Amino acid sequence: MTSGGGPARDGPGDDAPEPAIAAVPFRRIVLYFLHLGTTGFGGPIATVGYMQRDLVEKRRWIGRKDFLDGVALGQTMPGPLAAQVAMWVGYLNRGPWGALAVAAAFIGPAFIIVVAVGALYIRFSGLPLVQSLFYGIAPAVMAIITIAGYKLLKLTDRHDLRLWAISAAVFAVTALTGSEPVPMILAAGIMMLILDAPPTLRRPRGRKPKPPPNAGGGVLHSLSPALLLPALLGPAAAGGTLLALGLFFLQTGALVFGSGLAIVPLLRDGVVAQHHWLTQGQFLDAVAMGLITPGPVVITAGFIGYLIAGFPGALTATVAIFTPIYLAVVIPGRWFIRHRDNKQVKAFVAGATAAAAGALCGAVVVLTREAVTDWTTTAIAIVSLGLLWRFKINEPYIVIAAGILGILLH
Repeated sequence: MTSGGGPARDGPGDDAPEPAIAAVPFRRIVLYFLHLGTTGFGGPIATVGYMQRDLVEKRRWIGRKDFLDGVALGQTMPGPLAAQVAMWVGYLNRGPWGALAVAAAFIGPAFIIVVAVGALYIRFSGLPLVQSLFYGIAPAVMAIITIAGYKLLKLTDRHDLRLWAISAAVFAVTALTGSEPVPMILAAGIMMLILDAPPTLRRPRGRKPKPPPNAGGGVLHSLSPALLLPALLGPAAAGGTLLALGLFFLQTGALVFGSGLAIVPLLRDGVVAQHHWLTQGQFLDAVAMGLITPGPVVITAGFIGYLIAGFPGALTATVAIFTPIYLAVVIPGRWFIRHRDNKQVKAFVAGATAAAAGALCGAVVVLTREAVTDWTTTAIAIVSLGLLWRFKINEPYIVIAAGILGILLH
């Protein structure tokens, strides 16, 4: 889904034999993703670029075609691109358990950071210094989300007026009602499927796809690591709030079409408007945490979970939101690679992503009312937008600089 500037697909001359793939102990792959999860700033495209540079070009731990198959899977299934590509690498090496090990290594550092920052935030959020810090950060976050929404619209809708109409309709509903129209996202995917590739009852013939190396066999085997979810949540999910938290983030993780920041309107609608777990200001602070930490932006869920219910809430939210993303890698697996050009799949994804882009842009309108409250925050938002647009500065630098400005000016 998130593609501009990412690894290129196969082109002329790509049928030449690839260099030999190095045999490497799996623990070294896990350690690599632990390091990348600690230092991988710059967003999903940059992180996937690091993986291609390190794993394909330099170390030759994975073939180029296998790597690009993972990118194609991540661009089509719901979930953040970088996390899915990382899980795909683990899946190719050790099947579902390998995907789980790599996911833990890649997500773990960001999870530790947001839990630590969450503890400090709860303790010191009432202090004027902290309030001034997020006074500057909030409008900068709105500039970042605005750019993300624009890029997602261009990438998704292109020259298709139907997709632009879907985005406009969902934008209007989100901006006017202040709520995320989840049914509209699904309905948009179904509508495009019916218009462009109506399903038929005829079963296509073809060979049974081979499983990836070391992937084990069967759907039950693919699901086996995911069966750890109840054990991981365990007593934590027994409480009413934590159970609701887990169910909400499970649903949200299954609907993150478009990019990591496409999760923003879904989260805002659930944690602010529906459940009233956080205030609008606290939610903006949580989005900022996802932007300035390494790893996937979706780790915002862990910070939100911590604010709601401490460490059990952070663990519940993180496991729940990444479970559908994990399953979207290990269950389709090789089947998806064999059928990635399926017209039904492409049509549904195009409609759902257009709707998600519209919702993200609508959320900008809703959240800006909270973040931009005076001339100072207006200036911070406009300057941040200009810097991101003109100079392509990495988002964490913008957020940190805006926080410093907030302290100096407020």
